[in-house]
Amino acid sequence: MHSCAYLFIMNKTLRQRAVLDVLKHGSIASQEDLQRLLRKRGFKVGQATLSRDIRDLNLSKTSHGYSLPQGESGAGVALPPVSRLVREFVLDIRSAQNQLVIKTIVGSAQPVAAALDEADWSEVVGTIAGDDTILIVCPDKDDARKLAGRIEEMLG
Repeated sequence: MHSCAYLFIMNKTLRQRAVLDVLKHGSIASQEDLQRLLRKRGFKVGQATLSRDIRDLNLSKTSHGYSLPQGESGAGVALPPVSRLVREFVLDIRSAQNQLVIKTIVGSAQPVAAALDEADWSEVVGTIAGDDTILIVCPDKDDARKLAGRIEEMLG
């Protein structure tokens, strides 16, 4: 798959996960309110795109606003495996004490960081992602070294 098309799919996935996360905290009165909340999370989304997301996610519109369908927790939008994202988007890994700095293709740091967070590895305390850089905090130097090795194997 061409990387631009793949990034589009990843941005859609992350945006839809953000919509579901917002709705976990209660219904949202209007699309404008949802759009505003998404903007605060870094997603600039037009009305047509938001309408497609609402349809794709099967959200319910009630007198109180948009909400998750009955009985759903919002966990239905899955990321590709971390190994695939690392292999396709990671360019470089650098260690600094108990931290790793990961350079990625422009626009792909966020999906890679989200997949690393979702992997729930003991070596990862947390991640911060920009546009093309991820900062990973590890508990100590040994865990940082171990995680760097794991990621380098995926690049293999």
